[in-house]
Amino acid sequence: MADRGAHALSLPEDWPAQPEPILALNRMGSFDWDLDAGLFHMDAQAYTVFDLLPEEYDGRPESLALRVPPPEAARLDAAVARAIKDGSENYGVYFRIRCRDGALRWTHTQGYIRRDASGRPRRVVGIVRDATDELAESTARTLRAARTEALRQQTDIVQAVSAALADARSVRDVIDVLKDTHGVRHLGAASLVMGLVEAGRIRLVAEGPAGASVPGTRITRITEPYPMSEVVRTLTPRFIESPEEFADGYPILWPHITDLHITSAAYLPLIAQARPIGAMGLLYDDRRGFPAEERAVLVALGSSIAQSLQRAMLYEQEKDLAQSLQQAMLPRTIPSVRGADIAVRYRAAAVGGTLGRDIGGDWYDLIPLPGGRVGAVIGDVQGHDTHAAAVMGQLRIVLRAYAAEGHTPATVMARASVFLHELDTDRFATCLYAEADLSTGVVQAVRAGHIDPLIRHSDGSCRRAPVEGGLPLGLSAEFSRLEYPVSTLELDPGHTLLLCTDGLVEQPGTDLDDGMRGLTALVAEGPQDVRALADRLIRLAEERGGDDDVALLLLRRRVPEAPRAGGRLRQHVTPGDPEALTHARHLFRAAVRAWGAGDRADEIELATDELITNALMHTEGSAIVTLRALDDGGDRRLRIEVEDSSSALPRRRDAGENGVSGRGLLLVERLSDAWGVEARGGGKAVWCEFRLPRADR
Repeated sequence: MADRGAHALSLPEDWPAQPEPILALNRMGSFDWDLDAGLFHMDAQAYTVFDLLPEEYDGRPESLALRVPPPEAARLDAAVARAIKDGSENYGVYFRIRCRDGALRWTHTQGYIRRDASGRPRRVVGIVRDATDELAESTARTLRAARTEALRQQTDIVQAVSAALADARSVRDVIDVLKDTHGVRHLGAASLVMGLVEAGRIRLVAEGPAGASVPGTRITRITEPYPMSEVVRTLTPRFIESPEEFADGYPILWPHITDLHITSAAYLPLIAQARPIGAMGLLYDDRRGFPAEERAVLVALGSSIAQSLQRAMLYEQEKDLAQSLQQAMLPRTIPSVRGADIAVRYRAAAVGGTLGRDIGGDWYDLIPLPGGRVGAVIGDVQGHDTHAAAVMGQLRIVLRAYAAEGHTPATVMARASVFLHELDTDRFATCLYAEADLSTGVVQAVRAGHIDPLIRHSDGSCRRAPVEGGLPLGLSAEFSRLEYPVSTLELDPGHTLLLCTDGLVEQPGTDLDDGMRGLTALVAEGPQDVRALADRLIRLAEERGGDDDVALLLLRRRVPEAPRAGGRLRQHVTPGDPEALTHARHLFRAAVRAWGAGDRADEIELATDELITNALMHTEGSAIVTLRALDDGGDRRLRIEVEDSSSALPRRRDAGENGVSGRGLLLVERLSDAWGVEARGGGKAVWCEFRLPRADR
């Protein structure tokens, strides 16, 4: 206690300090406003705050108008009146005073409202203080925060634009990203212009909004006095911070953009690998100046755009090269085929924007063959690159050569597999080869790991045509399994054969059979014309996208323009059924005479009988006899085919003087105008043809 008493005795005499010195030290003045008397008393510091001398003030609040401008006085009175009316005990408000030198200075006042027992306001006591430094610091903090936020937003936009540009695969994609409403517009630019350097000139490739460019500046020389030309020449950004600077720096350009009300602009060189590839201009209509941080952001934006443009231009060059190679590998033209309508289409893959992968090994081909026949090929070499395209080109050529040499479809496929294996490449290929006789509609098809063809009927219905298959080309030779069974299909007049690669069928996450059923439905619903149908199918493939290329071949057997009476008859004959043989003879005899065979009816009947007998005697199992009446523009023919299950080929033999057999094929050769043997699946078909006399029916 003694210590505490001693300490108390050591305090200064003026402790504790009075309120007025405390307020003065904090640059605050006090006031007492008597509402009844209408007097407003201020202490000495309050006079200093209001920049008044005592002799300049008569104690009335109205006299403060000498320092408080009317708008500020009205705002101050409104705050006091609102506090009195609301029953508040205090109020606070910032207002400005005009100093004796004419400068405006921010001031703050805070008052306490004293009321009587009835609640009627009688006095207001409070303080006034100079708030200039306080508001200046607060404003600076606000501006710094706003600038930081604006810079953050701009940085986010640049990052978002850069991310969007990462997926751009063409110059047009880059332009679309920049003109998108979520792109550069959010940087606050009113308009955008961008040009690319081409042979010493700048060609304008983008403007937004439309009409933002100046007439006559679509193509300009780098030496001309324009801001984009300047940044290309100097490789340095150009920031124009006011209309006056724009007008002084570019007097030729400025008069043409005054209607855009431009207040500032940023022109950025687009530099890739230390060389200019273009320039971009951002024009603003609501700001002046570019802080250092914002300039750095815009320069980073220009760098990102330049890299995207260079990547897009390289991609387009690579794509053009790949497509040119692809087109060179595919047939330049498809030959016209008598009796058929042909349509072929190809769609390149789109594999994630990877350079050189918009090309693949899919191909089609159409090969004219002797005797009114045609070979249709569809194939797919493994992979999506120039190597796959090169292998495809070689394989297409050799397969065409083997077919043109007259080999059977199975032999063509086997030899192509051996060729691919001997190329010593790591690629294999799937393929389907169909050899069609358009006069008869018989199609012999072989399949090497490929998907089945489709046949669309003349009534619009469509079905999958199963073709027994072998291993893909290359693999069958590697594993010594070169047997390719032949399947026989019938293509009636008006029917369409559809061959395609799996890019038209397969989709990620779906089953191949589901894809084939979907394609069958699309073909059935499609137009009758093969070209229109091909266009529709390839358009759907493009809309669906996908990472595989697509090849498509459609062959429609035409309906004869002037069909004659006749058609096709087919009969099964078995060795142990003599009645079936007799029935077949009677049936064919009636058909031959009805079809106008005339004097050759007996010859046709005899040749048919010999072929049937030969099949039943020298093979095991039944025979299928087909009789067709053919009419190709006035060339009327009748064709007899006898199919059996034996792969052994018939041969002519001299019967000798006393022989009772061996004369069958000799008779067929002497009686008919043409005859031959064709492989049919695991067996064969022996055929002969007779020319019929022309007659009007």
